[in-house]
Amino acid sequence: MSEPYEDLLEAAIRHLEERKAKGRKFVHVSMDKLAALRLPLVRSVRPSNIATPVHSPAATVPAFSPKPILIKASPVNSPDIEFVASPLISRETKETAMAALRAEALACLKCPQLAAARKNVVFGVGDIHSPLMFVGEAPGADEDQQGEPFVGAAGQLLTKMIQTMGFTRQSVYIANILKCRPDTPGQSFGNRKPTPEEMRTCLPYLLRQIELIRPRVIVALGATAVEGLFGKTVGITRLRGTWHEFQNTPVMPTYHPSYLLRTQSLTDKRKVWEDLLAVLEKLGCPISEKQRGYFLRGTS
Repeated sequence: MSEPYEDLLEAAIRHLEERKAKGRKFVHVSMDKLAALRLPLVRSVRPSNIATPVHSPAATVPAFSPKPILIKASPVNSPDIEFVASPLISRETKETAMAALRAEALACLKCPQLAAARKNVVFGVGDIHSPLMFVGEAPGADEDQQGEPFVGAAGQLLTKMIQTMGFTRQSVYIANILKCRPDTPGQSFGNRKPTPEEMRTCLPYLLRQIELIRPRVIVALGATAVEGLFGKTVGITRLRGTWHEFQNTPVMPTYHPSYLLRTQSLTDKRKVWEDLLAVLEKLGCPISEKQRGYFLRGTS
């Protein structure tokens, strides 16, 4: 290492130790710097403050973004984590950072029993620039087979819900608390709820997805999704229909599509639809009279 580099490294370590001695627990790092750290080694810094990865000559990562926005992680699940997201992060930087995060998740072995049992890591799907994000609990057998969230019967229903809202599956982002299907030893079929430890272990991937996407609204599908995000084990019936906040982002909890498939209740379908209407209003989307009338008795 060169002398200037060693001097800078020593100064940085000394600065961090001083902050730690004063009781500081967090270090503020911009999204662009996080993205750059996850990329291959950079060749140089050009006068425009753009760093170019050696193995990705077309990618650019801004070295600095002014006026960062502080985003706090869930105090229950990640008490010592804070994120600083740049309001000026470019599409290219976001896409590069998300690709690096996806590659990291696909190689994850943090839960050995899940890694051994899975066919695919189910990272997430959709538009990472979308204002709307859906979060479920964990992949099922169909998702594990195809490597994509919500592709089974519940996923087909979710796709219809998204389309009825006026979006497409490709124009929103869909992810889960857990990226691997919970293993079911001794069972040839069926699913199980993720354990709290599994959710805590996998949550950082979702936190970083949210950090990068910065959706305007998150829809939490089911009680397990709410538990994973907030650490709350309160029943979804009590939570749905009311706004909550996660990392400064409004969250609307609602019933999981699989619940609607089990109950086939028009009343429950209407409740979910009312939650989604509230999401549309929060996003400032126009709502037609036909949309407002869905799942009311006497209407289709």
